[in-house]
Amino acid sequence: MKAIMVMYDSLCRRFLSTYGCCDVHTPNFERLAEKTVAFDNCYIGSMPCMPARRELHTGRYNFMHRSWGPIEPFDDSMPSMLDKAGIHTHLVSDHKHYWEDGGATYHSRYSTWEITRGQEGDHWKGYEELSEDPNRVPHIKAVRRAAMKQKGLRPADDWDVVNRQLMTCEEDMPQAVTFKNGLEFIDRNHSKDNWFLHIETFDPHEPFFVSERFKKMYQNPDYSGREYDWPGYHEVEETEEEQQRCINNYKALVSMCDFYLGKVLDAMDRYDLWKDTMLIVNTDHGFILTEHGWWGKNLMPQYNEIAHLPLFIWDPRCGKAGERRESLVQMIDMAPTLLRFFGLEPTEDMLGHDLAETIDHDEKVRDYAFFGIHGAHFNVTDGRYVYMRCPNPEKPLYEYTLMPTHMNQFFSAQELETVKLAQPFSFTKGLKTMKIRTGFIPHLKPERFGELLFDLTADPGELDPVSDDSVKTRMTNAIRKCMRDNDAPKELFERFSIS
Repeated sequence: MKAIMVMYDSLCRRFLSTYGCCDVHTPNFERLAEKTVAFDNCYIGSMPCMPARRELHTGRYNFMHRSWGPIEPFDDSMPSMLDKAGIHTHLVSDHKHYWEDGGATYHSRYSTWEITRGQEGDHWKGYEELSEDPNRVPHIKAVRRAAMKQKGLRPADDWDVVNRQLMTCEEDMPQAVTFKNGLEFIDRNHSKDNWFLHIETFDPHEPFFVSERFKKMYQNPDYSGREYDWPGYHEVEETEEEQQRCINNYKALVSMCDFYLGKVLDAMDRYDLWKDTMLIVNTDHGFILTEHGWWGKNLMPQYNEIAHLPLFIWDPRCGKAGERRESLVQMIDMAPTLLRFFGLEPTEDMLGHDLAETIDHDEKVRDYAFFGIHGAHFNVTDGRYVYMRCPNPEKPLYEYTLMPTHMNQFFSAQELETVKLAQPFSFTKGLKTMKIRTGFIPHLKPERFGELLFDLTADPGELDPVSDDSVKTRMTNAIRKCMRDNDAPKELFERFSIS
């Protein structure tokens, strides 16, 4: 048996024709839907990028105990388990966070791995000082840019300018190189057995850097403003023309993602891999592109534009294709599904579910999907309602880890001064963890949004919160159960006013 996962970052379901979009060219996603089972109720778990990847490896939520960080010494890693069982696991990726402090233990869990440099503000090549491009809307605001440069730091969008200069044609762009590497693995190993290939591209994550042939599909020829393809995480303040320019660049990048997905489908056809190879096409989260008056994914509540995801799975054991599934599924289900596909048992610490029967006949695996980001709302949905429970920001928040790194830096000395040893959790293999007062997430400020309840049937855009105490009580009970099942830290119950 063999398996391929094609994973995108920030792929929004509302921009795919298979989920009802009519103005973005995605014929290969349509072709994919004809070959697979498409899920209509897939939701995020832990936000954002690396917390979602910890879920992919471990089959359990990340956000109750920790923010962004590496695989922990006590974690069960699905790729590592496959490797130890004689299943060769190979990662090809241009996702730059794998090479930073806060993600540096993920790629090394695979048997082999290949990297492609240059996405976003990747610190890739050395360079001299850059003059500001007057035609570019900068990602980093002027005040913060000046403060960074005073400290001798280079803003990420300066690095991005340099990286782009080194990509003179589409074949040089990270997504193209990543898929080329993945396809080479398939070409070499299609006739062999017992391998798992993980093709992961950072696209269509911002910045929406895309080759001209795709940009031309969406550009307004009368646009005369500055180039805008990298929105910051803030409330919308741009002109309508700039907003649309940025959205069009995202659409173009989705079409580029579609094109390279087609190359994987071509390889599946060419080598008749459909007979014995599982194919999973997924993403970690979506992105808000001016909806709710915002750009981004972190500072605002996890609205459906972020939380409600596309997911496609082909399972050769049941052979179901061209069908839809309504069951609630999440990233934590990927590890148990892949392990069982290869004849291995998930560990007792994995709380996700094997989706084999869901793929076959839509068997329900959960009543509620639980999701969130460390330090902000805890959210739950039953597919009809979404309830966003706001924490009390005055109550303490802690990180529980043995790997004290943030995205691209160690915990500060000030943070580490607060370290205490916590008693083991149910999943830490008897190990105590460092309990560290959080000093990294206060900017989220979830209290400005408060508690929110949406009825998705009446209000799929989550524009008008409703008040229904019976639904809130039911949803609160579901959050309580999820917290207990995941052995959430005791102080979180008080932080969320849950007894």
